[in-house]
Amino acid sequence: MEASPRDPLAALKQYFGFDAFRPFQAEIVQDVLAGRDVLALLPTGGGKSLCYQLPAVLADGLTVVVSPLIALMKDQVDALLTAGIAATFLNSSLDPSEAGRRQRALHAGEYKLLYVSPERLFSPGFLDQLERWRIARFAIDEAHCISDWGHDFRPEYRQLAGLRNRFDDVPIVALTATATERVRRDIREQLKLREPAKYVASFNRPNLTYRVSAKAKAYEQVVKLIRSRPEESGIIYCLARKTTETLSAKLRADGIAAAPYHAGMEPEDRARNQEAFLRDEVRVICATIAFGMGINKPNVRFVIHHDLPKSLEGYYQETGRAGRDGLPGECVLLFSPGDRVKQSRFIDEKTDEREREIARAQLEQVLHYAESGACRRGQLLAHFGETLDSTNCGGCDNCLNPREQFDGTVAAQKFLSCVYRIRQKSGFGVGIQHVVEVLCGAATEKIRRFGHETLSTYGIGKEHARQEWSAIGRELVRLGLLEQNAAAFNAVELTSAGAEVLRSRQPVRLTRPMKSSAIKKRMAGDFEFDEELFARLRALRKRLADERGVPSYIIFSDVSLREMARRYPEDHEAFSTITGVGSMKLREFGEPFIAEIRSFVREHGAKTFGQRE
Repeated sequence: MEASPRDPLAALKQYFGFDAFRPFQAEIVQDVLAGRDVLALLPTGGGKSLCYQLPAVLADGLTVVVSPLIALMKDQVDALLTAGIAATFLNSSLDPSEAGRRQRALHAGEYKLLYVSPERLFSPGFLDQLERWRIARFAIDEAHCISDWGHDFRPEYRQLAGLRNRFDDVPIVALTATATERVRRDIREQLKLREPAKYVASFNRPNLTYRVSAKAKAYEQVVKLIRSRPEESGIIYCLARKTTETLSAKLRADGIAAAPYHAGMEPEDRARNQEAFLRDEVRVICATIAFGMGINKPNVRFVIHHDLPKSLEGYYQETGRAGRDGLPGECVLLFSPGDRVKQSRFIDEKTDEREREIARAQLEQVLHYAESGACRRGQLLAHFGETLDSTNCGGCDNCLNPREQFDGTVAAQKFLSCVYRIRQKSGFGVGIQHVVEVLCGAATEKIRRFGHETLSTYGIGKEHARQEWSAIGRELVRLGLLEQNAAAFNAVELTSAGAEVLRSRQPVRLTRPMKSSAIKKRMAGDFEFDEELFARLRALRKRLADERGVPSYIIFSDVSLREMARRYPEDHEAFSTITGVGSMKLREFGEPFIAEIRSFVREHGAKTFGQRE
């Protein structure tokens, strides 16, 4: 490895090929180099890894990175080695002789970064070895896994609380992409961070579009979207394991390279499908939420939720796997009110009552998001305590194609009145679905037990189907006319505003259900380029990657290839100014790419593009 510069900006260009830092990266790097504890919350694609990788090459000692997934470790190490940075991992995928070789190299101080899982970190004798390896810092990746309030809690992460006791003077850097304030507090307390420098970047991903489509012939909808994006990679999230298998099989039968991924598969099959997706041999992965955390594939161009996600936090994390490279990505949720029933069945199977309550509250938040006519981006940001600057984000279905509103005064009066009558008769509130059943005149055991068939509102709502009434009830919650009590099984109660609307018969405007629609708009990060040259450069990249046994994006990202296909660099000096071209990659890959570009220009000439935004 060549001598590294001590200037962070020079090292950024030399190793990573970037001319400037992303938001908060420079400040975090300085705090890490100063030996401070750091808690960094940067969105997916925001460059979290660089915040500890760059200090590792700028300073002496070993950076130990705690990572939850074996595949992620290999991916990160391959990328670092390609950039000329000495890195390694230790995990169960290595045979004893290779693991021994790497440990001897660690003893000799030959590596700057070591990736391990929490299980390996706390295996017998491993901490004793670490004490002899001159540890500069610990970096805890996916730090939200330590909190049982997080969407991806992993009990093995709890062991990390013991690091501070054993390595009192070693600073800790905790990084995550998704964490509410409660989860952040849990991370600080569990890891015993000492007066950490705290960085919370905006959760806004301006290069992503968000769309909710009414689910109707879901398979045809999925195929249409995939075929509208030829050669592009995507993830389809499904609720059930069986769905991932049947959906991927149908896609393959229709000529689309697809594979399933779920926790019930044999580990070797799961790993093989993931590797094929990372290497662009499989274009679409059909997966449960078991797939994705830390998957460093930057060129995922679309994420489809075939079924309702379990929480808004999880939905944000899953959609965030699109467009990690900053280029546009599309996020589509196929929604049917009937999906609520499927999710409810899963929730009812939980044995812990507190878990059920939390899950029900999270499901209601997802339903509100799916049915709302408000800005999708604004709703996601609000969930994390952030306010969108504009009332129109310009990148979601509700902002680009606002849904029609209608006079819903009569429906609102009926629903609010029914909530009031139930409370008046029984002395307690009930959930939205029970209110709906009363309005529709259902003959359930619960209605008979409470005597709700005698209410004046019983059966007065037969002009609407149950699903329509459910949507109306949830919109009344969004409008602040009803409130749900998560601690009482999400029972609905009239708010003071709802009571006033009921008393004075104020007009209420409701929103029509969403339809299936596409978004055609140039998003942030998009720019024009020569698509024919891009295709040739992509084929060259795949060939070089296959020769080295790594995913294509380890060689160059799509951003780098698109820039080449826009600027046509035909010599080393011009090629070195392309985003992502560091000194190691210039030496290793400059010549074949420059030769391909020269050949293309001789054959086809170079196009002129408008000014890039």
